[in-house]
Amino acid sequence: MTTPTARPAGPAAPDGIAGASVTRTVDAPARLVFAALTDARNHGRWVPQTRVRTDGAPTVGTRVEAVSGPLARFGAPGLVDRMRITAYDPPAGDDAHAAPGVAVFRKDGPVLLGTATIVVEPLDGGRCRATFREHVTLAGPLPGALTSRLTAPGFDVMLRVVLRRAARELEG
Repeated sequence: MTTPTARPAGPAAPDGIAGASVTRTVDAPARLVFAALTDARNHGRWVPQTRVRTDGAPTVGTRVEAVSGPLARFGAPGLVDRMRITAYDPPAGDDAHAAPGVAVFRKDGPVLLGTATIVVEPLDGGRCRATFREHVTLAGPLPGALTSRLTAPGFDVMLRVVLRRAARELEG
């Protein structure tokens, strides 16, 4: 039995920055789950009241723009969240001894700043553990330590919905 090479679990939150983190076991192979969760083209189905555009398949440098709000899916204006993938390292395999996959999306504004991190760890039996973390502050004059505490509860709810919907689709 070999020990997998350690990989970082994504960036640590800056001191004082609150975040949301949701983990769920998914009855599907790690590589499949990682590919689906990191492909922003799927997020329009899973993220409530959100439409998503991206310039391509997920890889380092891929740009993503999500717009959220009532009727945003139908073209109405909403809160714009621009991101760029800054790390993209798929799982090394689907067995429990394979290194996990990690993807980091840097939020570039204009309102939301911070990171979204997806980690998918292979487990025995063709299952995996998916963790989705968001550390988000609001652009502007207020301190990030304060604004992150305002955004964290909403991101917690959103991440729970996303992982539940994704798991239901991927397990089906």
